[in-house]
Amino acid sequence: MKYCASRYVYARRKTREIVIGDLASGGFLLGGDQPVVKQSMLTCDTMDTAECVKQTLELVAVGCQLVRITAPTVKDAANLEKIVQELRARHCLVPIVADIHFKPEAAMEAARWVEVVRINPGNYSDSKKFAIKEYTDEQYDSELDRIEARFAPLVELCKQLGRALRIGTNHGSLSDRIMNRFGDTPLGMVESALEFARIARRRDFHNFKFSMKSSNPKVMIECYRLLVARLDELGHDWNYPIHLGVTEAGDGEDGRIKSAIGIGSLLCDGLGDTIRVSLTEDSPNEIPVCNDLLEQIPFLSWQPPQADELPSSFGPSAFERRSSAACELSEGLFCGAENTVRVVVTRAVWEGVAAKIRPRDDVRPEAVYEELNVLEVDPRLDFEVNCDTQLITVRDGCDIPAIAAFRLLTARLRRLGRRNPILLKDCLSVEGTPFSATIAMLRAAVVLGSLLSDGIGDAILVRCEHGPGASLRLGFNILQAAGCRSFKTDYVACPSCGRTLFNLQTVTSRIKDRTRHLKGVKIAIMGCIVNGPGEMADADFGYVGGAPGKINLYVGKSPVRFNIPEVEAVDRLVELIREHGKWVDPEMAA
Repeated sequence: MKYCASRYVYARRKTREIVIGDLASGGFLLGGDQPVVKQSMLTCDTMDTAECVKQTLELVAVGCQLVRITAPTVKDAANLEKIVQELRARHCLVPIVADIHFKPEAAMEAARWVEVVRINPGNYSDSKKFAIKEYTDEQYDSELDRIEARFAPLVELCKQLGRALRIGTNHGSLSDRIMNRFGDTPLGMVESALEFARIARRRDFHNFKFSMKSSNPKVMIECYRLLVARLDELGHDWNYPIHLGVTEAGDGEDGRIKSAIGIGSLLCDGLGDTIRVSLTEDSPNEIPVCNDLLEQIPFLSWQPPQADELPSSFGPSAFERRSSAACELSEGLFCGAENTVRVVVTRAVWEGVAAKIRPRDDVRPEAVYEELNVLEVDPRLDFEVNCDTQLITVRDGCDIPAIAAFRLLTARLRRLGRRNPILLKDCLSVEGTPFSATIAMLRAAVVLGSLLSDGIGDAILVRCEHGPGASLRLGFNILQAAGCRSFKTDYVACPSCGRTLFNLQTVTSRIKDRTRHLKGVKIAIMGCIVNGPGEMADADFGYVGGAPGKINLYVGKSPVRFNIPEVEAVDRLVELIREHGKWVDPEMAA
C-alpha cells in the first residue's frame, strides 16, 4: 500500500479542491494546488457572543484562516448566527467551523449559519458505552442503515446551502460498533470515516475533507498514511483533502515537538491541505507554530535531481522498529537490537554539560560523536559494510534532505542484507547561520520524529540546536514524544474550548508542578467528557471535567472517583497515583 508518490522525492498529494464559504465574500478553495490553510479554535463559551467575536478577531489578526467554535447543544449552535452576524458587521470574513459531538440536531442548526460543520463519526450517531458486543453481518448492516438515516439529512442540507463538512475521527473516541469489529486501531479510524464518506458520496456530495487525530504522533502518522493508501485504492475520485493535527499535544516545548513530529513528517511526505497545532495555551499561540512549520517544509523536503526508488524498509500503517544488531557505543552501553534509542552528542555539547551531570541524572549524554567508530556513507552511492555490528550514518555534506537520506540508507542496507544500527542526524550540514531555538526545535523534531516513526534509528544526534544543555534536552524530548523512550512524566492535555469545565492552563500547570518528577507516568488532563476516557487512549491516569466545578478521576479508561470538588482534585489525583504504586516523593526522585 502506497501513501505517497515517493518516500525519497517530495511530491504534494493531488487532492480535489473543496469550497469553504462564499468565494465572493471571504471564502476560499482548499486542496489541490492551494496553499496549506492554518486554523485554530476558540476557548470560550459559545453562548458568550462578545468573547467569541473577540477571540476570533484575535486569531485572524495573527493569520488564522479558519476558526472552529464548539456547538455542544442546539442552543449553542443557534447562537452561531449572532456570532457570525457580529463578525461580518466588523468586516471579518473568516469562515467558521462548527465542532459537533453527539448532537445531530446541533449539526443541522449550525449548518444554517457557518461555512463548515465538523462531525466525529465515533459519536455522531452512536453513544460511547465501552460495550462489548459481537455483531453479525446483518446487525452490522442494520446499524449502518441507522447511521445513514441520521447523517443523510445533514449531507442534504450542506449540499443545499453550499456548506463543507469535515469528517474527523479521533483515536480513542470510536463507536463501540467500530471498536468491536476493528479495535481501537488506525484501521478502525479509517473505516469509521469511510462509512460516513460513502453516505455523502451516495448523495453526490463531495465538499468534504478528512481528519484522523491522535494525541500520540506515531499513531496519528499511521492513521493518515493508511487513510491515504485506502483512498488511493478506492479510486482517483476519492482524492479528498486532508486536515492534519496532533490532538491534545499539551503545552510548551512538548506540545510543539509532538505537533512537529506528527504534522511535519506528513507534510514532508506531501500530505496535508490544512493544519492545526493544538496547544494547551491561548489559541493565538498556535498560529506562529503553524507558520514556522510550513516555512521549514521546503528545506526539509527539497527535491534532489535523482533518487533511486528502492523498496522501502517500512510499511505505511503499522509501526515496527527496524531489526538491527547490537553495537557498543561506550563501555557497557549498547545501541541497536532490543536496546533503547540512545542520545549521542558532539564534543562541544559534552564539554558544555559534563560538569553539570549528576550520577543519577536521566538526561545525560550517552556517547560523543567524534569518539565513535561510525561508518559515514553517501546513500545515493553503492557502499560495502563488512559486519552487522558496525554503526553507520549518512555523511555530512550530502545535498539531499535528511529524511530522504536516511530512508535511502535503510533501503540500501536492506538490499545488502545488513542489520547495521543507524545513527540519525537532524541535519547533514552544520555550516551557516545558527537557527533560532524555536526553528532548531521544530526542524530536529520533524526530521528525527519522522524517521523514528518509520521505525528507523538506533541512536540520534541533534545539531540544529547549538546550546549544549538545550541540545541534550531536545534529543531526549524528541524520543519521549515519538514514544521511543520515557524519562519524565508524559502529559496529554487538550486545548481549551467552549465545552471545557475548568481552566485548562491553570490546572495543567498545577498538576505539572505536583507530578513532573514521576518518570514513566502518563497523565491526561481533559476539559470535558468529549475528550475524556476514549481520547485519553493509553494514559495511566486521567483528570476529566465532569460538571462545573467537579472533576472525575480515571485509571486508564475506567472512572474511579466522581464529582470531586475542583479545589481538592489535584490532591486526590496524587492520592490515586500513590494508591496504584506509581508515586515517588520528589526528594527521592531527585
